[in-house]
Amino acid sequence: MGELTGKTALVTGGSRGIGRAVALRLAAEGALVAIHYGGNDDAAKETVTRIEEAGGRAFTIQARFGEEGAVDKVFEGLVAGLTGRGLDILVNNAGISSTSSISQVSADEWDRLLAVNVTAPFFVIQRALPLLNDGGRVVNVGSTASRFAVSTQIGYTVTKAAVESLAPSLANELGRRGITVNTVAPGAVRTDLTAGYTSIPEVVAGLEAITALGRLGEPEDVADVVGFLVGPGGRWITGRTIDVSGGTYLGPIV
Repeated sequence: MGELTGKTALVTGGSRGIGRAVALRLAAEGALVAIHYGGNDDAAKETVTRIEEAGGRAFTIQARFGEEGAVDKVFEGLVAGLTGRGLDILVNNAGISSTSSISQVSADEWDRLLAVNVTAPFFVIQRALPLLNDGGRVVNVGSTASRFAVSTQIGYTVTKAAVESLAPSLANELGRRGITVNTVAPGAVRTDLTAGYTSIPEVVAGLEAITALGRLGEPEDVADVVGFLVGPGGRWITGRTIDVSGGTYLGPIV
């Protein structure tokens, strides 16, 4: 019996990268996992197959954040898949990146970053509140970008800082119901989203040189922290941002 046996979970952006690792971790602990994804049917099916082959349970929900009606579509699929049960765990992981400086960010790119990275998780939480069981868990995936100065990520950084700001207020509002709300802030993690720079040896070497633990992160490194926060061990942590970067930019490494 896993720590999450009998629990239900929704993981947005759950078909690849960090989201897939989180979905696999929650399913391995016994949760029924709803895997939201934007459009990669093969990746979503592969994630469900891996869960089921390991003895877990999962179902998929397709909706492209940033398009009209996407959040409605998520919850139609979620309610159908839960078959009358409430929701215990919500992990807002779906997001898009940007490599534009302030002079390069167009109005369209800005609007899409806000729509996918801020507006979608905000309204997913809003819609989830009636479904969330007392004692539930909400985890938003932010980024250590919110504490670094990286000019080519400025749009992405703003959106992740906005997501991070949700946790304290929501934690206060939902705490009397025993619901915790936290943010995990990954550093550089090897995923499809970061392949543009994590596939360049010189960039990887530079990042490793400023990281206390001396390596890039893997999706499982983040998933394990999420798994802790949504499990019984995380019951007394709320309103916090947990840095999951292996100690990046802590200071000079001697």
